[in-house]
Amino acid sequence: MSEDFVLVHGAWHGGWAWQPVASRLRAAGHRVSAPTSPGLDVNDDPRGVTLADCVDALVDHVERSDRTGVTLVGHSWGGYVVAGAAPRLASRVQRIVFWSAFVPEAGRSLYDEVPPEYQGLFDSLAQTSGDNTVTLPLEVFQQGFMGDAAPETAAVVHSVLRPQPYRTFTDEPVDGVAYRDLGIPLEYVLSSEDVALPPGEFAWAPRFPERCGATPSSVPGSHESMFTRPAELADGLLRACGQAGSSPA
Repeated sequence: MSEDFVLVHGAWHGGWAWQPVASRLRAAGHRVSAPTSPGLDVNDDPRGVTLADCVDALVDHVERSDRTGVTLVGHSWGGYVVAGAAPRLASRVQRIVFWSAFVPEAGRSLYDEVPPEYQGLFDSLAQTSGDNTVTLPLEVFQQGFMGDAAPETAAVVHSVLRPQPYRTFTDEPVDGVAYRDLGIPLEYVLSSEDVALPPGEFAWAPRFPERCGATPSSVPGSHESMFTRPAELADGLLRACGQAGSSPA
C-alpha cells in the first residue's frame, strides 16, 4: 500500500536534505514532500523566527495540499515541529515517526534537553551572531553528527547548512504533549551510530522513545544517515509504517 510521507528536517537543514531518501521512497511508489521550515531557506531572514512559525508552516503545507492519511516524519529538532502540528492536523495524519528525534515534554525546550556543553556553545554562538542564530561548528558536525563519512564528505554537507534561529531551540513545545492524546500511532526510529547526543544521561534512547510509548527500531548510520545510508533509512521508515520489502538502492 502506498504511503504519503511529509518529511520534516532537523536544525540547520532544509527539505533538500531528504532528497536521497525521498527519491528512494518515490521510486518504491510512495508520495513524498519535504518542506523547508521558515528561516532556513537560502533567501529567508532568520531574525525573529519562532518554533510556532515553523509549526504553522508545516500545518499550512499539509492543508494547502488537502492531504489525508499522512505520515509525518520528524528528524532531530523536527520532532518539535511534527508534534506541535499534530493536534491541528489530527484528521489528516495517520502516523507520526520520530527519527533520531527530540520527543517533546511539556515545558521543556530543546535547550533544556541537550548537555550543558551544548547549551553553553549555543548561547555563545547566538550572542555573537548578530541575528540570534546558531551556526553549527564544522568540527562538531564532523565528529558528532556525520562521523560515518569521510571528513571531506561531511565538510561538503556542512557547507550548505544554514544558521538556525535560536528561538526555535529555546521556545517551549507548541501545544505541550497534546500530540500524545490524539490516538495517532507514534513510532521511533534510531540510527545505531548516532552520537549527536552523547551516550549516557542525554542520549536519544531510552528517554525519547519512552515519551512516545514506542519501542525503537534501529537503522544503520549516524545522525546524518539520510546521506550516508539513505536506502537503509528509507527501509526503516517503511518498516515503521508496517511496510515490508525494500526501497530501491
